[in-house]
Amino acid sequence: MSEIIVVTSGKGGVGKTTTSAAIAAGLAKQGHKTVVIDFDVGLRNLDIVMGCERRVVYDFVNIIHGEAALSQTLIKDKREPNLFILPASQTRDKEALTLDGVGRVLEELKQQFSYIICDSPAGIETGALMAMYYADRAIVVTNPEVSSVRDSDRILGILASKTRRAEQGETPISEHLLLTRYSLERVATGEMLSVQDVQEILAVPLLGVIPESKAVLRASNTGTPVIFDETSDAGQAYSDAVERLLGKDKPHRFIGEKKKGLFRRLFDRSKEEQLA
Repeated sequence: MSEIIVVTSGKGGVGKTTTSAAIAAGLAKQGHKTVVIDFDVGLRNLDIVMGCERRVVYDFVNIIHGEAALSQTLIKDKREPNLFILPASQTRDKEALTLDGVGRVLEELKQQFSYIICDSPAGIETGALMAMYYADRAIVVTNPEVSSVRDSDRILGILASKTRRAEQGETPISEHLLLTRYSLERVATGEMLSVQDVQEILAVPLLGVIPESKAVLRASNTGTPVIFDETSDAGQAYSDAVERLLGKDKPHRFIGEKKKGLFRRLFDRSKEEQLA
C-alpha cells in the first residue's frame, strides 16, 4: 500500500529539502520504491540537493497541464535504483498547481511507488497547502528556536483542519517532529531550546534530532543526500529517523542527557520563589 508523506514547516531555511532528500533516500536504501516531489514551484532546489539539476527536462507542472507524461518527467537516481525525483518548474508560479491536478498525479504515482515524499515550501501559501492536502503522514521540521517552533505550531493547526483527511472526517494525519540543527553546546548556554522544550510546546512524537553538522552543507553542495554519508553524525541521525518512520525502535542519539525543559525550569523557579 502506498503512503504519502509531506515534509513541512512554518519557517523557511530549517532544512526541509535536506530532510526530504535524506528521508526519501533512506527509504529507498531500505528497499522501498520511493519518489520525492518538489512542490516549491518557481524556486526549486530539490534537484540540486539530489544532484540531478542537469537532467531536468519536464517538471511537475508539465504533467498537471498534460504537456508531458509521468514517465518522461521522473528522474531515476544514479546511486539508488529505488529512488526517483519529480522536479518542480522553475519558470511558473505556484498558481500553476491545482488541487485536482496534484491529486491525479499522486494517484498515478501510488500505482508505482511505496512511498511518495512531498517536499513542501515553507509557510501556508498555495504550494504548501497543496503539498500537505493529500498526505497520510507529516514530518514537521523545526529548528530549536522560538520563532521556528511557533510557526511549526501553526502548521500543526493547518494539518488538523485543511487537509483531505480533515475535510472528510477520516483518521487524522500522523504527525512526526524532526528537530534540525541541534547543538548541545548552545542548549547548555541557553542560546537554543532543548529537545524537551520543543516537545513541551508542540506535543508531537519525536522522529529524530539532527545535530548541527558541516556534513549537511557539504552534502548539499555536492548534490548528495546527507544520509549517504554514513560516517557523519547527521547521516546517522537521518538513518535512525528513517528506521523510526518504518516503525522500528531506535534510541535517540545526539541529544545529551535529559534535562528539565526551559518552561519546566521557569515553572519550578516560580514555585520556589512563592514558597520562599
